[in-house]
Amino acid sequence: MSFIKEFREFAMRGNVVDMAVGVIIGGAFGKIVSSLVGDVAMPVLGILTGGVDFKDLKITLAQAVGETPAVTLNYGAFIQNVFDFIIIAFAIFMMVKALNKLKKEQPKEEAVPEPSAEEKLLTEIRDLLKK
Repeated sequence: MSFIKEFREFAMRGNVVDMAVGVIIGGAFGKIVSSLVGDVAMPVLGILTGGVDFKDLKITLAQAVGETPAVTLNYGAFIQNVFDFIIIAFAIFMMVKALNKLKKEQPKEEAVPEPSAEEKLLTEIRDLLKK
């Protein structure tokens, strides 16, 4: 199977509307998690680390010259984004785990077994006798 064909089958699987709803909810959830990390977790972590604000943690690679701004490596923002990712990944893991549990608990509908050849023959005889 070619790579393109396999990718096309993968991309066409599922419902586009469900995916769109998931993206919208995911974006809103991402904002909530970013606020949780930035406004709740990081200030507490900053207090525990002696008042350090993670947003301000950076290494200056080149000083500002004239109107050219300084070139900085903002590793504090990276740490904050890592916390965002961990919280979102954990929440998604818990949601998938709950969905899998629900799928296992749902009783499967039992298929009605097809009548045997004897039963079919007897049904035909009964129908002929009715006529």
